[in-house]
Amino acid sequence: MMNRIALMLGIALLGVSQTTAEDWKATVEIPRLNVSEYHRPYVAIWIQDENRKCVANLAVWYQLTKSGEGEGTKWLPDLRQWWRRSGRSLEMPVDGVSSATRPAGKHELTFDDHKQRFSKLPAGKYSLMVEASREVGGREIVELPFVWPSKTTQKLNAAGKEELGEITFVIPSTK
Repeated sequence: MMNRIALMLGIALLGVSQTTAEDWKATVEIPRLNVSEYHRPYVAIWIQDENRKCVANLAVWYQLTKSGEGEGTKWLPDLRQWWRRSGRSLEMPVDGVSSATRPAGKHELTFDDHKQRFSKLPAGKYSLMVEASREVGGREIVELPFVWPSKTTQKLNAAGKEELGEITFVIPSTK
């Protein structure tokens, strides 16, 4: 019986995707705030070009209801920059992009390029944008500019002041 369980676990692990050196990685910290009424922030993460046009939606964290829709989408326009650049044209939920809000702490995200949303980017200047908005709280946006493609791995760091903590973004080289 134990061998059968071990075999099934091994087979299951083969199906788990492994991160590779070509994966784009981000860490987003949501700080623990000492406030009387705390609500998890809505967060949008996207890449925009130098003309401020959204070229890739990476993640949108918002309140999901049991049906997967509902009142949670009502507050998405509070993510003002993301909403103007991309959000209003999306039908939520977006598979592989949208998910539930996250608690305070550091959250690691890995974006593989199997859909070629990064490798097909034309050469140019871009920015990783992270925007957070919280009910009975504030709104904050952090921008991490980068150049694509790059012959070396880029590691970008920035920090928010209230609604966002440390943000890191690792972009693989194109060698």
